[in-house]
Amino acid sequence: MSEIIAKRVCAEVDGDFVVFLIGMRINRPWKFWQWVPVAAAMPRMLIELAKQPDLGLLHARTMFGFPDIVVTQYWRSFGHLEAYAKSREAAHLPAWQAFNKAIGSKGDVGIWHETYLIENGKYENVYNNMPAFGLGLAGKLKDATGARQEARGRVGAKKA
Repeated sequence: MSEIIAKRVCAEVDGDFVVFLIGMRINRPWKFWQWVPVAAAMPRMLIELAKQPDLGLLHARTMFGFPDIVVTQYWRSFGHLEAYAKSREAAHLPAWQAFNKAIGSKGDVGIWHETYLIENGKYENVYNNMPAFGLGLAGKLKDATGARQEARGRVGAKKA
């Protein structure tokens, strides 16, 4: 288990970054031959990305809650994310093509993603009595003191 940080901290990332949420939903669990290949594709991609940090993935975390699987990813830039998605040498494009050929819109397995472009300093977070988590694993943890003590200060908003 990761070490608990017994104080309030917040995460900061230098420059702009991207939060990418991607997931699948098992709509027909008895059709395991349809959803198992989809579920197996993401770990292969995450391993590939972890071995090549220059591709731009800063951190990823997978969460399971049947019938859904969600992966929260932090990327250096949208350009990095898009380049990986379209690369003929990477694991994503063949997996995407296989999904479209085998499942497409039949309904056995649902897939989705959301992409958020985050401008430098236009976000906030806080963690207390937690191990490094989420953006704290993608960026650098700082003490939540001074200007970082309140959400308004962490997000860089001026007082009303």
